[in-house]
Amino acid sequence: YLAVEDVDHSRTKTKNPQTNGIVERFHKTVLDEFYRVAFRKKIYASIEELQADLDQWVRSYNEERPHQGRWCFGKTPMQTFLDAVPLAREKMIAA
Repeated sequence: YLAVEDVDHSRTKTKNPQTNGIVERFHKTVLDEFYRVAFRKKIYASIEELQADLDQWVRSYNEERPHQGRWCFGKTPMQTFLDAVPLAREKMIAA
């Protein structure tokens, strides 16, 4: 995808939230909307049980919850991705 969009891949410094704001914001959302809620509602007997609930939350976050972020404009991340697939295919054919 990066090559199709002609984007250079770069890495951020570890433990440097100033250069990794998008991921830091996602971590805060997971903490606020999943972990703090989940641990109030349920006592987990295993890490697998917790992982299953987290997987379900991430699926909902990506496929059901509209986002107001930089690229989504009120759509879900999955819909934003699917909307970009035809454009990416066009760019690949043209290249």
